[in-house]
Amino acid sequence: MTTRYDIRLKIFYTYGQSTSLGHHVIRMQPLELPRRQRVSIRHLEISPRPSERSEGTDFFGNRVVSIGFGGRTATGIEFQLKAWVERRSQRAGLDISPALARLPVELASIRDLDGSSPHHFVPPSPRVGSVPEIGAFVRDIVTPDMTVMEAVTRVGLALHEEMGFLPGATDADTPPAEAFRQRKGVCQDYAHIMISGLRSVGIPAGYVSGFLRTLPPEGQPRLEGADAMHAWVRAWCGREIGWIEYDPTNAMTASEDHIVVAYGRDYSDVSPVRGVTRMSGIGGTGHSVDVVELPAGPATG
Repeated sequence: MTTRYDIRLKIFYTYGQSTSLGHHVIRMQPLELPRRQRVSIRHLEISPRPSERSEGTDFFGNRVVSIGFGGRTATGIEFQLKAWVERRSQRAGLDISPALARLPVELASIRDLDGSSPHHFVPPSPRVGSVPEIGAFVRDIVTPDMTVMEAVTRVGLALHEEMGFLPGATDADTPPAEAFRQRKGVCQDYAHIMISGLRSVGIPAGYVSGFLRTLPPEGQPRLEGADAMHAWVRAWCGREIGWIEYDPTNAMTASEDHIVVAYGRDYSDVSPVRGVTRMSGIGGTGHSVDVVELPAGPATG
């Protein structure tokens, strides 16, 4: 089954006075994922128009747009994305992941060091370090004889039950330790805490940024995070299964409702807009997301 989406994203920054615009790196275009996600339309408009623009991929395979303004000044900058994405549903397979105690052996057998290698997702990363309280929380949940996939699911479910979703309780720079101590946060906090916890027991874990469909299926409650860019977790479950994705904010395995934009070790690798602007005065920022399901069309490869 294939679900088709029309996605609109707007992110804007306003400045207190005319400002020298600098250079920015943008990661907000959905990924092309074989047998999972196909992008048929992808258009990113930037205002004011940059004097330099180039596109490529980063180490983790994410689509990157780099822009520069050559000293141009403005009172703000706006990014608007339009994309049509086809997302295929995937049946849940059998749990053939190894026991947690055996995972280090399987991990040691992986020699690849490209962007999808699990070796990059075990050590601390810029925004996710070792947090003793989170590690203790996870070790109370998992056991060495538990399969890796079961451990990932149980940690995600326990975190969902432990935390309270509360916009405004944290911001983009809140450390996982602080969000966990107050037991409140948003999807970014849930993802960072779960990543820290999984890594504490040796499970490679990373961050997924993307979109969540705006309208839930008939008769089901609205999913948290559907009015903004969303975040969830990917975890490596051994050689046979590889990577799986779990959404701890909504206590569910990522499905056709989850549209992938970027993969990374934590938010610092996938932030939608990153760069340098020379400014003074008080500025502001905001964004909006609209994910609309399109009428069913013919399946495509």
